[in-house]
Order: sequence, then C-alpha cells, then structure tokens
Amino acid sequence: MYGFGPIAAAVSLLSAVLAALTSFLTPLAGGFAAGAAVVVLTMLVRLLLVPLGVAQVRAEKARARIAPRLAELTARHKNDPTRLVEEQRKVFAEAGTSPLAGCLPGLAQAPVLIAVYGLFTGAAVADEPLLEHTFAGVELGSTLGAGADGFLIAPVFAVLLVLLAALAWASRRYLVLPSMAAAPSGRPPVAAALSWIGFLPVVIAAFVPLAAGLYLVTTTAWTLGERLLLRRLLP
Repeated sequence: MYGFGPIAAAVSLLSAVLAALTSFLTPLAGGFAAGAAVVVLTMLVRLLLVPLGVAQVRAEKARARIAPRLAELTARHKNDPTRLVEEQRKVFAEAGTSPLAGCLPGLAQAPVLIAVYGLFTGAAVADEPLLEHTFAGVELGSTLGAGADGFLIAPVFAVLLVLLAALAWASRRYLVLPSMAAAPSGRPPVAAALSWIGFLPVVIAAFVPLAAGLYLVTTTAWTLGERLLLRRLLP
C-alpha cells in the first residue's frame, strides 16, 4: 500500500515537514522535540482536513433532522421494500443530502491519514528516521514491553494509554451517546456495542511504536474538540 504513488509521495512530503519541525523545535523542546513534531504535524494535517469534518457534521445534522420521517416511513411501508426505498430517496432529496453524505468525507480523509500513520509506525519508508529519535528519553520506535529500557518505556506508555482512555470515554459520552439518543428508537443491540469502538485506539497504542501512540492521542483529541465545536457552531 505504501508503494502506491500518491501515498508514497504524501509520506515523502510529510517526512520532509517532520524533519523541518523537529529541527525547529529542538532548541525549544530539547529531548521532547521529535515527539512535539509528531503532535504538531498531526495537528497541521487535521487542520487541512477541517472542511471534510464540516461536511461530516453537516451530514450528521441532516440525518438527525430527517430521522423521525424515515422512522415513520419504515413503519408505514415495512411490508413494501420497493416503496420504502422510493419514499426514503424522496426524503433525502428534499433534505439535500444522501445516505452516503457522511461517509464520503471520511473516505476522502483516509489516504492522508494512512500516510501519516504509516510514517509514524515505520511501515512507510521515509527520509526522516523518525523512530530513531527519543521522546522523554524513550525512542519513538519503542513499543510497550519491548527493549531493555522497560523502566523508562512503561511510565511513558502508561500516561499515553490513560490519556487515550480518557479521550475515548469523553468521545463516547459527548459524541456517540447523544447521537444514539437522538436516533429513532428500536435500534439493534449491536449499535450499543459499537458505541464502545472508540476504545480501540487504546488497544492499538499498546502494540504500536510510541510515535504512533502520540499520533493517536493527538488525532483523537482533535476529533473530539472539532466535533463538539462544529456541532455547536453549525446550524
């Protein structure tokens, strides 16, 4: 995947930006410079993707607005699937949205986020040897429980995992559960189980390099803040 032209080019560009950020931050942050560069680069990428986040929230609000009508149509035409699909299509058209409106911005973000994640995990070949740098005395390429410096690695990863767990809890509490409450009743039990999927990054962070863990903390915090802000600001 990382040999694919556009993604490889994105990784090369991100690598150059990361090297420049690390050099710029070294006089200010010292041994924390490389980790800080990971955080800053992640924020810059997410800043560029804000328009797609706006599109996602607009689609989310549109779906919430028409959800009662869709539930009514489902109850009325449950025995006539063809008519149900036709009527639902009309409702989406009147609302100026579609069932895929919230998915397309997410798909558009995927290649960029894949490139960023590949850079931070070492899966993608980059010009900047990021994983050889250190953060708080721990190599960015270190994973939890690996290496001879376990007494240094464990505390850093413990803080990382606690932060991720707190962000996952906040995302579920303030983003996922309100959306579920606003949806029509009668949702399948699997929907409640999926509300916990936000804790998956906590598990991932326990196995990936520290650089990727810093990326996960930063992007999760950005997503939470962005969604809360946009939900409040967008009509």
